[in-house]
Amino acid sequence: MIKLPQVKGRMAFNRDLGSLTWLKVGGPAMVFFQPSDFSDLKIFLSKLSNSFNIFPIGVGSNLLVRDGGINAVVIRLGGKSFNYIEKQKTYIRCGAGALDSHVAVKAAEWGLDLTFLRTIPGTIGGAVAMNSGCYGSYVADFLVEITIINRDGVEQVLKSNQIRFGYRSSNIPSDSIIVEAVFEAPLVDSSFLKTKMTKQLCARNKAQPIFEHTAGSTFRNPSGRSSVGIKDENIESTAWKLIDCAGFRGFVLGGAQVSEKHPNFLINRGNASSKDFEELGELIRKKVLQYSGIELQWEIIRVGVK
Repeated sequence: MIKLPQVKGRMAFNRDLGSLTWLKVGGPAMVFFQPSDFSDLKIFLSKLSNSFNIFPIGVGSNLLVRDGGINAVVIRLGGKSFNYIEKQKTYIRCGAGALDSHVAVKAAEWGLDLTFLRTIPGTIGGAVAMNSGCYGSYVADFLVEITIINRDGVEQVLKSNQIRFGYRSSNIPSDSIIVEAVFEAPLVDSSFLKTKMTKQLCARNKAQPIFEHTAGSTFRNPSGRSSVGIKDENIESTAWKLIDCAGFRGFVLGGAQVSEKHPNFLINRGNASSKDFEELGELIRKKVLQYSGIELQWEIIRVGVK
């Protein structure tokens, strides 16, 4: 019998995670916990036995949960306590559960330019942890500070200069939960920002399979930077181009398929398993290495038991 601390939020055992991910695949979480507020999360972690691993998730937009599920306490931040967005002069303070797109839109209403977030799927917590970016801008460029709750339930504030950011990475402790982020953004005319975001959405819709079950970019660009909205001087070394040249556009393995529209996107054709996606991804990596000598690195986070 698993003994866990009492909580105010929602808790479930063997909770299916496939329904919570954009790829719609994956096994269950041993324990699934959605805290009601900061205090609920802090108390839970402070009392949770160290024998339990924890794994935070957002909306599952960049996540491949393996078919065997996750043998850990999966923590998801939801509700008003974690998705608020507030303005303080030229600063935006938001909960880690707020959607990136919502933060961009709200900031634009206030004449603050965080438009690069508009087309990034997922939540602010994940965007910070992964240093998400496009159009030449990254989270690290605007971040002032974050608040985390560590594995022992202790709240900490980390200034941006205390965090080491890289391309799609940061050194924020993986066993801590990001609960809040503060950004500073330049003041720009609100109508201009809204027009800018409309153009970004149109460009994305033309280039990416947004109406499919997918988890965004599968592999990191070997160049070590985002190519979205940027004129790449060496397009031949972008992940999508390498995959395309290796002959994988539209390729199918089981229920998983390489997008015809954008070869760095994998699609669930309706009956895929996590195994299908991972085997397809590894096959792509093998063939691209043989073709180009470049070893692609996964951008999608793979977690759980095979």
